[in-house]
Amino acid sequence: MTQARKIPFGKPWITEAERNAVLGVLAGDVLTHGPQAHEFEKEFAAALGNGHALTLSNGTAALHLAYWQLDIGAGDEVIVPAQTHVATVHAVEMVGARPVFVDCDRATGNMTPDAIEAAITPQTRAIGLVHFVGIPCDMPAIMTVASKRGLKVVEDCALALGTRWDGTHAGLFGDAGTFSFYPVKHITTGDGGMLVTRHEDLAKKISKARAFGIDRTFAERTVPGVYDVLSLGINYRLSDINSAIGREQLKRLDTILERRARNFSALKKGLAGLEHVAVLDVTAAGQTSSHYCLTAVFDGPLADKRTEIIRRLNAAGVGTSVYYPHPIPRLQYYREKYGADLARFPNAARISDQSIALPVGPHLEVDDMNYIANELTTIVRDLTCSKKN
Repeated sequence: MTQARKIPFGKPWITEAERNAVLGVLAGDVLTHGPQAHEFEKEFAAALGNGHALTLSNGTAALHLAYWQLDIGAGDEVIVPAQTHVATVHAVEMVGARPVFVDCDRATGNMTPDAIEAAITPQTRAIGLVHFVGIPCDMPAIMTVASKRGLKVVEDCALALGTRWDGTHAGLFGDAGTFSFYPVKHITTGDGGMLVTRHEDLAKKISKARAFGIDRTFAERTVPGVYDVLSLGINYRLSDINSAIGREQLKRLDTILERRARNFSALKKGLAGLEHVAVLDVTAAGQTSSHYCLTAVFDGPLADKRTEIIRRLNAAGVGTSVYYPHPIPRLQYYREKYGADLARFPNAARISDQSIALPVGPHLEVDDMNYIANELTTIVRDLTCSKKN
């Protein structure tokens, strides 16, 4: 019998560098509105290769500010994926707009340009897309649709740090891109987020809106405590403590992405040829995934065995997750409010009900991938044989 291991799904990679960076901030006089946040923004934009970056308290705050400052609101429709984290759609609700749900592609989990175009109505004002588990949407084609129809585009890149299409980073195609730094994401700040945009005017609006609409920062005030308020705003700032952690994490981003790609490739290879198991991945040249996790979708005799597979993997020490537990229209709040025909989202339901997310993070080695592949292969073959008998 194989010796059970302890392989967590996700684990923050924290070193002495992060600890020392936090102590450095605590030894100073500025804990927020300070230089760490500003430097983190500049370094993050440089890592992506373009655009303006703005630190925010979390990824949901970034989404909310994007729609709010793009003037999306009551009476507007925003096309969103049925298959995503609820934050993607909550942000649309928070500005008073109506989400219009679209099913995802079977092979990638992403909305397709054709499905988006078919959902457009005279009330459509924006497209809120998600690069599902770091697999890039077809951004050139989607931007063509958006440009033709005069629509704003918000890219939810919560799992897509490192995702690119022909060299352009996710988040830099649309009007705004949003990132999350929750502990198990590609990099973490403890919690936090970032918004990126190619538009300088939008960056300036969001910079003010994240800090009450106040006209000047502490450093810009000639008289301490004296300022004006130019617009409605909210407190969505990220502290210098969080930003200092993020700066150190960002220094290791290339290594993090290399390890994730290596692990994903090894695990996918280990599952190749396994009957009734499909792996979601990029489908065209020029696409680069961030390899947040490996999503394995079960079909045929395994379609209703997801819970059993998870139980056995967990018993073998393999951490798993589910992305995501339900298509958004099936969640109680959205089901009761909009009553969408759930039969319209078969691919989202298939991924939600029949898939598991397997770990490929930088805390793991290729040997761990081989262990996961061997365990899953044994489980699948056992369940498949049981189904036949």
